[in-house]
Amino acid sequence: MTARFAPGDPVRVRPGAKPGHVRTPDYLKGKPGQVEAVLGAYPNPEDLAYGLSGEPVRVLYKVGFRQDALWPDYEGPPDERLYADVYEHWLEPGGEA
Repeated sequence: MTARFAPGDPVRVRPGAKPGHVRTPDYLKGKPGQVEAVLGAYPNPEDLAYGLSGEPVRVLYKVGFRQDALWPDYEGPPDERLYADVYEHWLEPGGEA
């Protein structure tokens, strides 16, 4: 499977709720970030949780998020980031990293 995004690409986590088991934290939904690394392709854990095959595989990324973009009252260093592993189907292009 070919990765849609590359390190350095600005991305945004798709907003909205999905019923059931979800691997993407709610506090990241709708937030901008930057791809730090492509971690490979793996079976979809959201399907595996229900005993399904997890196919097709999904690309997993390490994404960095500015703390001040996540937390309105954040007062720490402006360049401090939170890193999360996010599957490709939760990401869309754009956003300011």
